[in-house]
Amino acid sequence: MSYNNLLVENNDGIAQVTINRPKKLNALNRETLGEIRQAFAKLEQDEDVKVIIVTGTGEKAFVAGADISEFADYSVEEGKDLSAKGHKEVFDMIANFKKPVIAAVNGFALGGGLELAMAAHFRIASENAKLGLPETSLGVIPGYGGTQRLPQLVGKGRAMEMIMTAGMIDANQALQYGLVNHVTPLEELLEFAEKIAGKIMKNSMVAISQAIDAINANYEDGVNGFDKEIEGFGKSFGTEDFKEGTSAFLNKRKPEFPNK
Repeated sequence: MSYNNLLVENNDGIAQVTINRPKKLNALNRETLGEIRQAFAKLEQDEDVKVIIVTGTGEKAFVAGADISEFADYSVEEGKDLSAKGHKEVFDMIANFKKPVIAAVNGFALGGGLELAMAAHFRIASENAKLGLPETSLGVIPGYGGTQRLPQLVGKGRAMEMIMTAGMIDANQALQYGLVNHVTPLEELLEFAEKIAGKIMKNSMVAISQAIDAINANYEDGVNGFDKEIEGFGKSFGTEDFKEGTSAFLNKRKPEFPNK
């Protein structure tokens, strides 16, 4: 499937989804968000895809925010609908995706761009990366999960400061905050992300999917994460991967997971 604003490649089980609007510093418009939703829906059904890496085209920006020109004249109800639709169709979908999603942040990750990166399961940044939520400088607040996911990742106080000042932090500060897991030179970013993806793929993808559900449950209102863990742990015993993993361990060999 071809896209106007995305590049999607699959290489040995690793799918790379690249936001491709270089003239707009890969800013998110309605069309791009729709294409992200379509691409992820297709990748979810593709059994050959095990891990997804999300990045941006070029050396300047991962995603430098949302395309402000599209919603500058929105009404209150239109603004609310824009946020709700984005949550449901894109950002929450990625956060709860059954396969691991890694954000490779290759430059500016601002506003909706940082929110997209935070929806991924974890983040790697290039040394030139700048991250921030500048929405309050426009008279609005983050609307794609920024007020919720940023405090979860960096703590309430730091999130309050970042959102209130509308400022940016560099990659090393993001690493210190725990917003990103690793910082690499720009030219090594994707190779590093692929290396981590390769380590992930050596394990049971069924178990990893259950782990994603259990970890995310801790952040859902009204859901007991410990109960979710117990449920997922029990389900694991009925999988072919569990039989293979335990057999390989007991026989001192490397497992070859069927991912079933």
